[in-house]
This record gives sequence, C-alpha cells and structure tokens, in this order.
Amino acid sequence: MKTIGLIGGMSWESTAEYYRLLNERVRERLGGLHSAKCVLYSVDFAEIERLQVAGLWDEAGEVLADAARSLQAAGAGLLLICTNTMHKVADQVVAAVDIPLLHLADATASAVRTAGLRRVGLLGTAFTMEQDFYRDRVAGHGLEVLVPDTDDRAVVHRVIYEELCLGIVREESRAAYGEVISRLVASGAEGIILGCTEIELLISPEHSPVPVFATTRLHAEAAVDAAFASGR
Repeated sequence: MKTIGLIGGMSWESTAEYYRLLNERVRERLGGLHSAKCVLYSVDFAEIERLQVAGLWDEAGEVLADAARSLQAAGAGLLLICTNTMHKVADQVVAAVDIPLLHLADATASAVRTAGLRRVGLLGTAFTMEQDFYRDRVAGHGLEVLVPDTDDRAVVHRVIYEELCLGIVREESRAAYGEVISRLVASGAEGIILGCTEIELLISPEHSPVPVFATTRLHAEAAVDAAFASGR
C-alpha cells in the first residue's frame, strides 16, 4: 500500500472526515486492525481564506505546493488536496512534485458517469460554483453541470464559511440547502454534486430527491484504490 499524502486543514472539519473514511476503507478492504498509511500536512485555513478573498491564488497555490513537497519528502506516494475549491491551484501542486495528484473532480465525475447520469447540479463555495476550474473539469467527462442562481449561490457559500467550516450544523440551513437542491432538480439536474467537502456534514442522501455525490467519500475511496494499485 502506497502512503497517501493529504493536504488538509481547509477546513480541518472535513479533513477529519477524510482521515476517518480512509481508515474505514482500508479496514473494509484488509480487515482486522489494518488502517491507512497516510501523512497529513494541515495548513492554517485562515491564511488560505484570506488569499482566496483577495484573489491571490498564485500565493495560495505556493502554500499548497510547499505542503506537497513536504509530503513527498515524508514518503507519500500519491497526493490528495482535501478540498474542492483549492483544486483551482492543482496545476501548481502537480508541478511541485514527482508523485501523482488524484484530482477530486475526476473521482467525482467518474462516479456520476458510473451512475448513468449526464446532467448534475453543483453545490460548493462561490469560487467552485462560479469559476470554470472545477465545472470545466467535470464537464470534460461528458457531463452537463448546472449551478444555482445568484441568490442561492450566496446562501450555499455563506453556510459553508460561516457555519460548516466552524463545525456548526443548523436545521434551518439544511432546509435552505434542500430548497436549493429542489430548484436545481426542477431545472433538470439528475443528481447533485456536494462540491465542497464540508457540505457532507449537512446534507445526506435522504435530504435530496435525486442521488447526491459526496465528494469527500468518493475522493477517499478513489485514493485507497489508487494506493493499492500496481506501480509507484
């Protein structure tokens, strides 16, 4: 089993889910007391969030690139960026190391296609919903991506940063997300991508009339599969 390198802390709430899911997946696969071989570099999310808001993506990318170099030096055989939004700087991370990066959008799009769907709604931070770095990556797998309208995007983004990243889960926010999902479904979405790793703290399959694709879980499962694959 290759060692999985995790670039986490964005937020630590969802990174903790990554750690749990990776270990559960390995235990399911090998049984007994087996657990995942992994190393974690957890950044200070306040620093990253400040750079996001200021539009200083190259600077944010260098922070993650430094983390990637440290993980490679620590023995990681593959990398995960444990957040959807920061895949905006995935190319900087890839260029910094000699080990592969498992792109979260690819793992998610593969699951959507396996489910036989072609049109999906995307929930995430405003950066993920409004910029093309993530939507285009998913669309490159032959999928059509729908995003909420302006007001709904504002609600989804606010809940992520002001509640979920702080470990706050509110029923009224779950209801608000349910309304956003219903409007996406009415617009033709056959499934919903939970395109922010914290959203899974709020939304589960029972909260949606169509299938939901939990990106944290899908990414973790794909990482374990890759860790056991042949080759480096």
